[in-house]
Amino acid sequence: MNGEIISKVKYPSPNPNINVWIVTYWSHGLKIKGLLAEPKLEGTYDGLLYLRGGIKSVGMVRVGRIVQFASEGFVVMAPFYRGNQGGEGNEDFAGEDRYDAISAIEVLRNHAAVHKGRIHAFGFSRGGVMALLAGILAKNLCSIVTWGGVTDMSLTYVEREDLRRMMKRVIGGTPSKFPIRYKWRTPLYELERLHAPILIIHGVKDKNVSVEHAYRLEKRLNELEKQVESWYFEEYTHYFPPSVNRETLHKLCLWMKNQPMV
Repeated sequence: MNGEIISKVKYPSPNPNINVWIVTYWSHGLKIKGLLAEPKLEGTYDGLLYLRGGIKSVGMVRVGRIVQFASEGFVVMAPFYRGNQGGEGNEDFAGEDRYDAISAIEVLRNHAAVHKGRIHAFGFSRGGVMALLAGILAKNLCSIVTWGGVTDMSLTYVEREDLRRMMKRVIGGTPSKFPIRYKWRTPLYELERLHAPILIIHGVKDKNVSVEHAYRLEKRLNELEKQVESWYFEEYTHYFPPSVNRETLHKLCLWMKNQPMV
């Protein structure tokens, strides 16, 4: 069954108040690996689906980051995506691996400490596409946050010359030759199906994922009269200074917790 945990192995935690596990769970017939972080204090918590950026070993989930979110009062599930860290299948850059995110929502939904009506999705960089696709497909998320998030896969191909070879290999060609494959990976075309409130966070000087991705998402959401809030940081790139990063993380966690229950 999608989201059913097959195994759960304790992982060293940098915070004595947070338990961390490497979990293996089912996603459309594949065994997928991911990190699960949970506060030790008994109680009921919001669930957070953390969607990493990059591909393969680039942008891999960092335990410290997951624990930061768990320390704010969330049970956090962070899939590695198929084909990574011993998981089955092959990661395909917001293709079929989107279902690993959907199944991870079920991991949270089945967690005893998670309030079932309060599950959020957070996506960083390429994870922004994954978070939006999760919101479109799952339809039962409390909120979605994209931070430096990709929203248009064709735009990524145009902007990131260093990624073109990988994208052609993984997706199967260029946007001009296979526009449908890139459109399928671009949530901008399906935002009508998204119902969760959205928070967009982006550094205006971002060279990894240009702020145009955020502008296109915000424009489309406003056209559809969806609930959206944007935090643009004029002076920052893809990566924020540590102190600003921590402050922004705390603020976005408060924003998520203030969203009404679904």
